[in-house]
Amino acid sequence: IIYYNTLFLIMNKVILFFSILFIVNSNAFSQDNINDYKYIVVPNQYGFLKEKDQYQLNALTKFLFNKYGYTAFLQNEDFPDDLKINRCLALYLDANLEKALFKTKMRLDLSDCNGEIVISSKIGETREKEFSKSYNLALRDAFETFKELNYNYQPNANIIAKGSSTNTSKEIEKSKSEIERLQKEIEVLKEEKETVKVGVPKTAVPIQKESVKEITIEPTANPSDALDVFYAQPIDNGFQIIDTTPKKVMVLFYSSIPDTFIVKGRDAIVYKKEGLWILAENDGSNLNTEVINIKF
Repeated sequence: IIYYNTLFLIMNKVILFFSILFIVNSNAFSQDNINDYKYIVVPNQYGFLKEKDQYQLNALTKFLFNKYGYTAFLQNEDFPDDLKINRCLALYLDANLEKALFKTKMRLDLSDCNGEIVISSKIGETREKEFSKSYNLALRDAFETFKELNYNYQPNANIIAKGSSTNTSKEIEKSKSEIERLQKEIEVLKEEKETVKVGVPKTAVPIQKESVKEITIEPTANPSDALDVFYAQPIDNGFQIIDTTPKKVMVLFYSSIPDTFIVKGRDAIVYKKEGLWILAENDGSNLNTEVINIKF
């Protein structure tokens, strides 16, 4: 009997040791992963609720993340520029109810931009019956997992590249067909080697030669040298263009065409031709082009 009791105690200690070791390693792994992400995006409505932010549960979730050092946004809020360009910088939250009798049990999952779960919380639970209170208490209990992680954002090149290298941001996707259309219109513009026509609208009505202002450039001169200077600062997926103030003038996104960029928020592109950078913009009826002096 003494032998079996001793053996039983030893086995319990071994199981306890490995359990603690597993928990410590799991927490360390989760922390390393969650620190790779800069933002948390909270949905406007959880699947088990009937209304947006019912019982103020979604707003509470955002509040708790921000309280403990994370940077969280609701899904309908205006995101920072880097998150707009690269959605893989964020983890996306979902709350799920677990089946239970006489209890409310809730688990919080954080997934990456590909829908893969990076970390799940412990099961938060309460015996409170009223939904407005039980959901609140269960969520707070589950959130203890994220509270104890001591989150500290550490930029991860692989995470950043996951979103920036594929050029799959929504704004770029919307602009693909527009690039092709603008490129076709640009190809039909007549430009002479020693003459640059600045801001000449393309219209269906013939234009008298006398009404077209032309700037004649000597072959050895660079026409952009006479223009205001702008500077390109690298960002994820492209460049932000600033003037000498400095003030941000526009944001350029990479395209699949060499030396051609999409202008953020405008029906326009910037492309290079014969050593000059050209801004081509369609105002809905005309295609206007002008030379701009950008220093990359």
